[in-house]
Amino acid sequence: MIELRPFNTLGAANHGWLDAHHHFSFASYHNPARVHWGALRVWNDDAIAAGTGFPTHPHSDMEIITYVRKGAITHRDSMGNEGRTEAGDVQVMSAGSGVRHSEYNLEDEETRIFQIWIIPDTRGGEPSWGARQFPKDDRNGSFIPLASGLANDNDALPIRADARVLGATIKAGESVTYTPRSADRHLYLVPATGKVRIADVEANARDGVAITQLESITITALEDSEVVLVDAA
Repeated sequence: MIELRPFNTLGAANHGWLDAHHHFSFASYHNPARVHWGALRVWNDDAIAAGTGFPTHPHSDMEIITYVRKGAITHRDSMGNEGRTEAGDVQVMSAGSGVRHSEYNLEDEETRIFQIWIIPDTRGGEPSWGARQFPKDDRNGSFIPLASGLANDNDALPIRADARVLGATIKAGESVTYTPRSADRHLYLVPATGKVRIADVEANARDGVAITQLESITITALEDSEVVLVDAA
């Protein structure tokens, strides 16, 4: 099953400083057909104006992955962590039993992010935060785990869920195949840039593609493309 979710069908809210598009029900947007996809609960496509951001607020029992597409985001939290994550790189916050944090665009330009929330396998635990660089050249023509709860994904940022967040860059005319552990996994793919085809489904930049009950998928780039994929229980 492959379901295309075009960008223009997503939930949206423009707050001036924040232009947000929601692949799943979030805040004032509720779509009973798009509440979650397996353990994937949130995929927000956010554009944050220069010098603005999310003030300090709480979270618990959620794995929150931030994929920076343009600009940079600066994180601060109640654990004493502070860090700046640039375009192409990733940060992960495991909210655990509870944490307060802020996310600000302190740059002179708009910052664009994918904000991905995954439901953890168990509730509670000590909160944590981490970030790292993932050079795009390293993912040219193959999927690289960016955040993962799988034991063998040693170079990925750890999350507390039976899930992976992966990234790939694919040149026009080339293809990448991904094989989940089983056909009942919930895959969700979004091209950050470019245009791709999966079977007979074509997805433009920022469209969502929900996939399940397939033993493998082959993604063919119709344009030079940067894609992000979540594989969740």
